[in-house]
Amino acid sequence: MKFGMRKPSLKRSLKAATTGKAKRAIKKAVIPGYGQKGAGWIKDPQKVAYNKIYNKTTFGIKDIFK
Repeated sequence: MKFGMRKPSLKRSLKAATTGKAKRAIKKAVIPGYGQKGAGWIKDPQKVAYNKIYNKTTFGIKDIFK
C-alpha cells in the first residue's frame, strides 16, 4: 500500500479527461446497475476496500494546490 504523494502522469490524466463521458454513457445504457452507488461492493469488495484506503492515505499535486 502506498502512503504519501502519488507520482503525476500527464498521459493518464489526459486520457481520463477525454474518454470518460462517452464510455460511461454507453455502459450505463447497456449494463443494468452500472454507475449505481454501492454497486462496487457487490461486484468486487476487495478492490473497493483497497481503493478506499488508498484514496485516504495518498494525495496528488492537485490536492496540494486546493
